[in-house]
Amino acid sequence: MQKVPVLTTISDFLFFNPHSLNMFGDVMPFLFPSPSDLDHTADVQLHAWGDTLEEAFEQCVMAMFGYMTDTETVEPVDTVEVEAEGHDMLSLLFHFLDEWLYKFSANEFFIPREVKVLYIDRMQFKIRSIGWGEEFSLPKHPQGTEVKAITYSAMQICEDEKPEVFVIIDI
Repeated sequence: MQKVPVLTTISDFLFFNPHSLNMFGDVMPFLFPSPSDLDHTADVQLHAWGDTLEEAFEQCVMAMFGYMTDTETVEPVDTVEVEAEGHDMLSLLFHFLDEWLYKFSANEFFIPREVKVLYIDRMQFKIRSIGWGEEFSLPKHPQGTEVKAITYSAMQICEDEKPEVFVIIDI
């Protein structure tokens, strides 16, 4: 007759597999974090380019929103302006994307169909942009993957030939 394990003293940090019995029927617990404690991170790299650096920044923010929903379903009924500052070009790109993500994550839930960078000040590291879109609505816009944060990890701005940017986002 097979022994039935009774687990009364195993801590929350142990995950018991009921099939983990040795040949004598004794419980052989494995040390695993419980499923609720597993830390899972996922990242996506955005790669955007354009004829100008402004276009590369525009394409990068639209790539981020394209991961969150199908931007083709968005109607340009509202206008939102986003300004950002940094201490160098990488921090400017970071804050630019972060400000656009905030417009979606905060009370506005704004999702753009199009973003236009009005200017980039490369000396003062400031950017001003405008977006046309609408409030995100589940019945209208397919739900993609939530973007949790912008990261500096492997961030690049290349301007050798055509400007291109690389940004990793945390999902």
